[in-house]
Amino acid sequence: MSSRASPSRDESAKAKKVAIVGGGLVGALNACFFAKRGFQVEVYEVRKDIRTVKDAKGRSINLALSYRGREALKAVGMEDQVVSKGIPMNGRMIHSLSGKKSSLPYGKKGQYILSVDRGNLNRELLFAASQYPNVKLNFEEKLQHYNIEKALLTFIRPDSSTFEVSHDLVVGCDGAFSTVRKQFMRQHRFDYSHVYIPHGYMELTIPPRNGDFAMEPNFLHIWPRNTFMMIALPNLDKSFTCTLFMPFEDFERLTTGDEVLQFFKKYFPDSLPLIGIEALKRDYFRLPAQAMISVKCSSYHIGTKCVLMGDAAHAIVPFYGQGMNAGFEDCIVFDELMDQFHNDLSKCLPEFSRVRVPDDHAIGDLALYNYVEMRKHVNSKWFIFRKYVDNFLHFCMPKTIVPLYTMVTFTRISYQKVIERHKWQCKVINSMLCLVGGSAAILGMVLLFNFLPNSFHFLELWNRDFSFN
Repeated sequence: MSSRASPSRDESAKAKKVAIVGGGLVGALNACFFAKRGFQVEVYEVRKDIRTVKDAKGRSINLALSYRGREALKAVGMEDQVVSKGIPMNGRMIHSLSGKKSSLPYGKKGQYILSVDRGNLNRELLFAASQYPNVKLNFEEKLQHYNIEKALLTFIRPDSSTFEVSHDLVVGCDGAFSTVRKQFMRQHRFDYSHVYIPHGYMELTIPPRNGDFAMEPNFLHIWPRNTFMMIALPNLDKSFTCTLFMPFEDFERLTTGDEVLQFFKKYFPDSLPLIGIEALKRDYFRLPAQAMISVKCSSYHIGTKCVLMGDAAHAIVPFYGQGMNAGFEDCIVFDELMDQFHNDLSKCLPEFSRVRVPDDHAIGDLALYNYVEMRKHVNSKWFIFRKYVDNFLHFCMPKTIVPLYTMVTFTRISYQKVIERHKWQCKVINSMLCLVGGSAAILGMVLLFNFLPNSFHFLELWNRDFSFN
């Protein structure tokens, strides 16, 4: 891997030790960034090594890799190998109740997001990190306690034995239920909130048909049903991973295989022959519906000793496909700040919080909004019309008008600025539409009044010539 041989950007970094708690996607990528910079890196992961364990358990919602994530992977020389194992999705394929399908492109020609497998990506990142001589990966070691005053981490092994380690910097990448973040809860003026949305998710599978994809592979398929929806993302083995998102009370109403079958016949009839009746009845009850949590906190750092990234800092719901991308962007933003401040953690950490907190809160809000868009708004003719208007104006004025989805998915404009710019653009476009509508109404009235005198004259002639009196 070319990035392995990259020299340290600051020789002083070689003396610094970094502990990354969490060996998931963000933790593994962070290990590459810090190792490339020359730090001595140790990764501590509670699970077994996913590279060697068969049928490793974990969250399996397919991931949508987009520009922000790709830029982070590119920075450590991994973009090409990850992209080569992803499937391009050029837009949404909307499935109506009648079975009719219609597509909505994500952006301009050539713009797409990638369906990638979470497990495979995690393996690739861990393997990449292990290639650095200054990285050590530790598995089945769970953080039990973190004493920030003493810079002391206490871990416990499966045999219940414990050990303590000390590092110059601790990077908390241990997920939405972060143990590292618990230390932050004891700090003054630390804001924290988490919200479970009232909807859960359940995964199903559409297997390959005759050795090929059963549906169009280069789309994210959506069955929008207003208060709930199902989506399907393509996999390399020619299957689709389907995810049903629905209020928990709706999941709980379906208690038998026949009830599930009737529900799908009513709301997702075209998916039944694809999933298979027996497979649906079996898989629906394989696991209960899973919860989704949204986490916000501020700030992301304590002094020069500790920083949070990824879900530990900002768990978001999956409806914008930005959870992984935002976490990866944390890594590259921090790396860019380390360049800017020459590895000075006393400057880098507070600036990271200042920059990322509002951005990550913004994408958290956008993700919640996008659920409503995906399950409801895509059925609206006005929504589709506005999409085409936005894309047309973007084509005509590419630097002035940029659609919301394009800004989020195909640029690195900060999420906070994306929202600000979107609000401004909406005002401009709505004003233009009102102006066009008003002008059309005035033109219609002018034509009508010009036409009316001739109409009255014609009626007089008609009445005179064809009168029976």
